[in-house]
Amino acid sequence: MAGITLDLRRSPAQLDDACLDGLADVLSGCVSSGASVSFVEPFTREDARRFFEQKVAPSVACGDSDLLLAMVDGRIAGTVQLACDTPPNQPQRADVRKLLVHPDFRRRGIAERLMREVERLARERGRSLLTLDTREGDSAERLYLRLGYQILGRIPAYANHPQSGEPEGCTFFYKVLASPGS
Repeated sequence: MAGITLDLRRSPAQLDDACLDGLADVLSGCVSSGASVSFVEPFTREDARRFFEQKVAPSVACGDSDLLLAMVDGRIAGTVQLACDTPPNQPQRADVRKLLVHPDFRRRGIAERLMREVERLARERGRSLLTLDTREGDSAERLYLRLGYQILGRIPAYANHPQSGEPEGCTFFYKVLASPGS
């Protein structure tokens, strides 16, 4: 995991053009490699940038979400979001969204580093329960299980494959976070 630095973005000023372009590269690279992350082909780099500008940046700006970046040699190699915009009766919960590692940087431990840091951020924000989902059978399932996430259940034909358009199942996970120091 040497050479990887993590960078937390919590203000709109931190989401400048270079950052948005780097995030767009990561997302478009993931979608074009078949990642099931809510988008389908055709999907352009401009579509990816628009997602971060219109959906993620406003959530970060109002404090509802944290955006975490993994950097390698000045390039955004991966990202994940901690979404804390939960209803008033769920202040203990947060969602992990869009764990993405650019195909050029996979198999280096970046996803695990991002997940461990997002858990730390959740604790810092007073969140003790995390939820997330991923494509059924995806390699991310193994990562989440290794990190102590529990399978809540699976839903068949939940989302369409980004390239083939065929319906695929989705696995939902949760993790109860240990208190700091325990």
